Amino acid sequence: MAIALVGGILGVVATGGPVQAEPLTIGAAPSLRAALQEIVPMFEKEYGAAVKVVYGPSQTMRKQIEQGVAIDVFLPAAVEEVEKLQRNGLTLNGGPRIYAQTSLVLVMSATSRFMPVAFHEAQPNGGIRMALGDPKASSLGEITVRALTKLDPAYKSRFKLLQAEDAEDIVNLIHTGKADMGIVYRVDAINNPYVRIIDETPARTHIPVQVGQAVVWTCRKASLKVAEGFSDFIMSPRIQKLLLKYGFDYGFDSVSSNG
Repeated sequence: MAIALVGGILGVVATGGPVQAEPLTIGAAPSLRAALQEIVPMFEKEYGAAVKVVYGPSQTMRKQIEQGVAIDVFLPAAVEEVEKLQRNGLTLNGGPRIYAQTSLVLVMSATSRFMPVAFHEAQPNGGIRMALGDPKASSLGEITVRALTKLDPAYKSRFKLLQAEDAEDIVNLIHTGKADMGIVYRVDAINNPYVRIIDETPARTHIPVQVGQAVVWTCRKASLKVAEGFSDFIMSPRIQKLLLKYGFDYGFDSVSSNG
């Protein structure tokens, strides 16, 4: 009787709709950590689905996806990483869906007693320790180097440069006194009590950075419906409004590039 009862229960579960065998796995940039800590529980409650978020530098995670690491939905720090996957046929839902944007800013320690200085006003003596993203590991680093090179091809000689994998590492270098300043996304600065913004246009112009997402080829078949649901969920107007609280700007559901 016990065996029959268990079999009956399993039969009900099997015919009652798709059962999520494993959590939905989201690969996300550290810049999204604060926002996802609120968004993910909302999704889990409304969709009855379990979600696991793996954080890491966007370029590194994109390369892992290319190599077959099990990620269902990819949320990098910049839309270019999704575009690279799309060009190689590695996205499943039509490519990048842009849902927010941010920008580059210059920051220093929130408790620093030094006078703030704009990036382009720094004296060319190499005395300022500047933390930047590693262009080989993160979208932040790649976009920062591109912007600064356009501003001043000799910028590397003006500072003592320290490279970090992502914005969290840059903030940590500043917070621990190993760097005097750093360039991060605006959303990273707003969500962190250890730094303050001292220059909103470090490259002498506002540098918008579009944030996109996609369901990727490594998405497991059993997770596909949930992954598509999450992709739609994060595009919803209420989630885009919620993202404003975390320092993001409105995004647009289109394919675009940061140039």
